[in-house]
Amino acid sequence: MADYFIEPFVDTGLGNSAYLIGSHETKKGILIDPLRDADVYLSAARKFNLTLTHVLDTHLHADFISGNREIAQQTGAVIGASAEARVGFDHQPLDEASVIDLGAFQIRVITTPGHSPEHISFLLVEPDGKTPSALFSGGALIVGGAARTDLMGHEHTHALAHDLYHTIHDKLLKLPDEVNVFPTHGAGSFCVAPVSSERTSTIGHERRTNALALAKNEDEFIKRSLTGLPLYPTYYKYMRELNQRGARILGAVPVLKPLSPSEVKSLMDDGAVVLDVRHQKAFAAGHIPNSFGIRVDAPLVVWAGWVIPFGSRIILLGANPDEIEEATRGLIRIGYDDVVGYVEGGIEAWAREYPVETIQSWSSKELRERLNEVTLVDVRRLSEWESGHIAGAIHFEGGRIPWEELPFPMDKPLAIQCASGNRSMVAISVLKRRGFHNVIQVDGGINKWKMNGFETVRDVSPLIKL
Repeated sequence: MADYFIEPFVDTGLGNSAYLIGSHETKKGILIDPLRDADVYLSAARKFNLTLTHVLDTHLHADFISGNREIAQQTGAVIGASAEARVGFDHQPLDEASVIDLGAFQIRVITTPGHSPEHISFLLVEPDGKTPSALFSGGALIVGGAARTDLMGHEHTHALAHDLYHTIHDKLLKLPDEVNVFPTHGAGSFCVAPVSSERTSTIGHERRTNALALAKNEDEFIKRSLTGLPLYPTYYKYMRELNQRGARILGAVPVLKPLSPSEVKSLMDDGAVVLDVRHQKAFAAGHIPNSFGIRVDAPLVVWAGWVIPFGSRIILLGANPDEIEEATRGLIRIGYDDVVGYVEGGIEAWAREYPVETIQSWSSKELRERLNEVTLVDVRRLSEWESGHIAGAIHFEGGRIPWEELPFPMDKPLAIQCASGNRSMVAISVLKRRGFHNVIQVDGGINKWKMNGFETVRDVSPLIKL
């Protein structure tokens, strides 16, 4: 029986997993690809009575701030990063000659470029120094695919896809079938095209079922790897540089200052933005004018990073302290550090002193009866739109609304529809900030429309590309 264990930490909002590998005998452990709020990992280390010796990153992450420096400061663990990453802080540069030996297991480094040029993977080897047991593959190999190669810009996409082909076919698929695969990226991550909901696999399973592993040649591999990639959040463009330079060490999840309505108003007048993380129905019933409405489980990290300008000063409004704490935790994971406080007393306190705004909602039945009175905008992903949509709707993905020219008429009401009502409320809050005030939410989205037996169609949206 192995003397080590592997403890996964899954963040469904980002669609990523971090891993703690620990030894029952030596009481030493290693963390791989942790998020910035380190308390959950430190708590697990205490639970297992482990000393963390190393904190390792597979690559310069584009979707979150690494927790490597937070953990190193609090534990003394050595930061391990790809030698090609050229990070600007104390670390152990890692390449294919690198071996981390904790007695109960070894970690060997495999250079695996593709998702990013500096990408490395970590192979867990049994104490005999010969038998590989697990691969921590980052984005080099995920369940059913691999992470995308276009995040560094179009000019690098095909060269990185070429590298990824050789990473998978010349290196990773050479490992024994029984080697377990523990990717960082998975379902819910915009670093991947939609693939399996499973988060772990084996080399053998991927060899038999992974579309990229089954590609007959490099051209087919590249075509498959670049097909079906969704748009990705705008905050991604800041993450690699921050992770290379080293984000500010926070020491802990910040405890926010309570703000009175008058303080909130003053801060808003000075450029701060309010992020309302309550349920979309509560937001519709009454919210602070010009606030962003992003439910805390939207997931907030994705949508805040998509629609709120990076570097904004943010004031949170939630239904309870747990929502405020969860939102703060999510924001620091993606580098939104300037969270100046929260609205003390919530929307009720604000409403006693200042006006609130509401949002009209239509049921799918009402939409069907009054469809000719509105411009219906479907804000789902392109792949969702192509699988079926309401006749007469136009497609404009929600993440584009803050940043692009909007082709919607100002003199006709807009009805905003997504799958269930979550993303549509995010989109409406942004549209209102952009001057569209005659906006209606379609309650329950297209899911309710279909549940009522109403027809959907398939065709190409004229507004996919402008």
